[in-house]
Amino acid sequence: MRQMSAIAASTGVPLWYVDRAFAQSADAVKAVTSPNGRPRMALIGAGGMGTGDARNALNFADLVAVCDVDDNHAEKAANRLTEKNKGRKPEKYSDFRKVLERDDIDVIINGTPDHWHTLINIGAAKAKKDIYSEKPLTLTIDEGKRLVKTVRDNKVILQTGTQQRSSQRFRMACEMVRNGRIGELKEVNVWLPAGVRGGPFESKPIPEGLNWDYWQGSAKAYDYVPERCHRTFRNWWDYSGGTMTDWGAHHMDIGYWAVGLKAPVKVEGTPTALPIPGGYTTFSEYECRFEFENGVIYNVRTTADDSPFGATINPEGQRNGIRFKGTEGWIWVNRDEINAHDRGIFREELPEDAERLYVSNDHRGNFFESVISRKDPICPVEVGHRSATVCHLGAIALRTGKKLQWDGEKEFFVGDHAEEGNSYVEREMRKPYDYSFVS
Repeated sequence: MRQMSAIAASTGVPLWYVDRAFAQSADAVKAVTSPNGRPRMALIGAGGMGTGDARNALNFADLVAVCDVDDNHAEKAANRLTEKNKGRKPEKYSDFRKVLERDDIDVIINGTPDHWHTLINIGAAKAKKDIYSEKPLTLTIDEGKRLVKTVRDNKVILQTGTQQRSSQRFRMACEMVRNGRIGELKEVNVWLPAGVRGGPFESKPIPEGLNWDYWQGSAKAYDYVPERCHRTFRNWWDYSGGTMTDWGAHHMDIGYWAVGLKAPVKVEGTPTALPIPGGYTTFSEYECRFEFENGVIYNVRTTADDSPFGATINPEGQRNGIRFKGTEGWIWVNRDEINAHDRGIFREELPEDAERLYVSNDHRGNFFESVISRKDPICPVEVGHRSATVCHLGAIALRTGKKLQWDGEKEFFVGDHAEEGNSYVEREMRKPYDYSFVS
């Protein structure tokens, strides 16, 4: 009771909601924390995020292998994770396909850059490994369609690393919206942190230990530029969609969860800052407008205090978050707080017949519970694909500059400018790093 009261006080979530969430997840916690049959896992992509994911996953599984095309990353991660891995140093690899050949590995943690997510996840699924994959789940919409089929055909578990769905604060906001606590939902406003503009950049010698060709994978080959690699890869269209698919994979996912429909039907976007020639190639600041079939308008904007292009901090005075606007009020939520036009709407419990969303209080724990039970986790492959699709639609609208119509069932653009929009649904893959690489 003290623990639940502390959670309620720190999150702004009422005690009745915390109590219900704990009760619903109690059996899953028991299953995951059982000392019997701990899964054996491998980390593929051993940068900061991948290493952090693996460290947290060591609460539930044993680490037997670490793989990275940068030997410096692999060695650093192996050393950092050894102590929590009961003193056992994992074996190092540079080719993830060798990891997938091992019969003694049950689970992979995919912490690679965005443009490598799909090939590794498809290879893991074909090798019958369960997958915890960093977000966004895919680089393109077409990749998502292929990945959904492969995961389901091979009957493996996949959890997308959109961990905000395992937050009581975000889940409660979505349940309140779905159950009419702010009346009929009319508008979703998402604010994402602005990206960076930089450049032009110069080519440099490839660092020792980095397989630069392998790192680039299916993307077009370039001379080595430090700013293309590792931490800043998301600023390049070759490897990512910028903040739209980075932070958007989190906050846009929550907005999408609250709306509860498969996909928007219309999208348009305007960059409010253009890339510097010879520099980063994703848009750092922008505005996008989506429309869903039920008439809900879904706006996505970037925030920046010092932007010469007019982007500003959102009305809550913070750099990111989601504001749901209904006919009878509003709810604001981000990782730091949940608020509303009247906090009294949080105090009254939802009725027994209220619409309830999937309960997970620990994103990685939920994944390992699914590995044991074989039931879908909170963010299975379809959720990861559909959520990423919304982000990709925004990125495509920004690049085309056109008003586009999307068919969520057939998963392609229709109507005016459809041909131009559909040219972005998939990307050409550089050989040998195409789908045959994991066949």
